[in-house]
Amino acid sequence: MSERLPSLVVVSGPSGAGKSTILARVLEEMRNLRFSVSHTTRAAREGETEGVHYHFVDRPTFEGMRDRKLFLESAEVHGQLYGTSCVEYDRASADGVDLLLDLDVQGAAQVREAFPDAVSVFILPPSYTDLERRLRGRGAENEGNFHRRLQAAGEELLLYRQYAYAIINDDLDRSVEHLKCIIRAARCRTSRVEPLAQKILGTFPPSKES
Repeated sequence: MSERLPSLVVVSGPSGAGKSTILARVLEEMRNLRFSVSHTTRAAREGETEGVHYHFVDRPTFEGMRDRKLFLESAEVHGQLYGTSCVEYDRASADGVDLLLDLDVQGAAQVREAFPDAVSVFILPPSYTDLERRLRGRGAENEGNFHRRLQAAGEELLLYRQYAYAIINDDLDRSVEHLKCIIRAARCRTSRVEPLAQKILGTFPPSKES
């Protein structure tokens, strides 16, 4: 990558909004973009791989890391702990790649406070009916968990105005393109190209004082 500073891209959205599918496509189709692998205390689901989807740890291990301030952010969601390790950010910065974070609204708020220059994006479902259909289509939730997720989704959606960008996922291909456009635009922010801009200015002769 060039000498521009990497961007921190935070994406949130309720369960069933299609966020994971959008992120997977964007990561596959864009260069110099890395997914931040979070730590979690929940058990791995079928098809999930340690170190690829999450770092799966027990609760004492997670709490010990949190106490030592080893997380950029951490939150408890549906009874399980999630956190982004500082190592993920440091490694991405050293490698000069943008870091893509999939965070709940609690974690996203922490990152926005710690990194005001972070790019924040919220994924919305097209309707309540569509979200309900997507959640039921997963078929893995009992009725109690299903209704809790729907209620939590409604509460999360109220916070979309806290994000710089919002994508309504009524068409997957269009949503993927929208997120890619946001990331491309973020890479052109003056704060990100500052080192290269200063290098260019250094090639010009000093201006004469009046």
